Amino acid sequence: MKLLFVGDIVGKPGRRAVAKLLPDLIVSHEIDLVIANCENAAGGFGVTRDVVEELYRNRIDVLTSGNHIWDKKDVKDYMEDYRTLLRPANYPEGLPGWGSVLANNNSGSSVGVINVEGRVFMKPLDCPFRTAEREAADLKTKTNIIIVDIHAEATSEKEALGWYLDGTVSAVLGTHTHVQTADERVLPKGTAYITDVGMTGSLDSVLGIRKELAIERFLTLTPNKFDVAKENVWLQAVVIDIDNRSGKSTSIERVNEKLEM
Repeated sequence: MKLLFVGDIVGKPGRRAVAKLLPDLIVSHEIDLVIANCENAAGGFGVTRDVVEELYRNRIDVLTSGNHIWDKKDVKDYMEDYRTLLRPANYPEGLPGWGSVLANNNSGSSVGVINVEGRVFMKPLDCPFRTAEREAADLKTKTNIIIVDIHAEATSEKEALGWYLDGTVSAVLGTHTHVQTADERVLPKGTAYITDVGMTGSLDSVLGIRKELAIERFLTLTPNKFDVAKENVWLQAVVIDIDNRSGKSTSIERVNEKLEM
């Protein structure tokens, strides 16, 4: 099967890129399942019910997230209305939502998707290594194809998780830092890996935010309002080819598509 994972969608420009570019990518790469990280999809911070519905209409099958999933306060009220809207599995017990899901795809097989958040330079959550391992063991009773979104700041933590899960899951894909890395590869035991899938949003920005505002914050060390940048919008993603029977990946390829205005 072929899977497309779309990097962090930032605001309306990122959603516009998904709407315009995703249909052709699905056809040209013969994609069976689409996963995307949506935690910045509503105004650059968090996600709303309307945005979730919009992304599903635009042929995204599973939505992952990260530390910004809680930014819109009403997300707790509707999160459990969507079984394929994930929040990191290693948050404390008692929070609404799910950290993993079993999704069907066009090739006739099922795909397990796990979402975990890193701890280095981030919140002191439960161990993402043990959490991902536990979630994968549960999903393994139902499918051999398992994808992990590791939403983390530190390259070392992402790489370590890739090696830790090599041969256990089909792919370990990094999100959160919004800068696509060039280290995509299939690890020795069959797990596809990339440190960061990248961002779907404006590249004339600082991580999707208007560069002038980000520079001002660095210069003055004072808070200001962050607005989403709108120019030079790209969709960044990876395409992974996975053997249905073994669950091992055979290839991973970076995708960069510009939204023509």
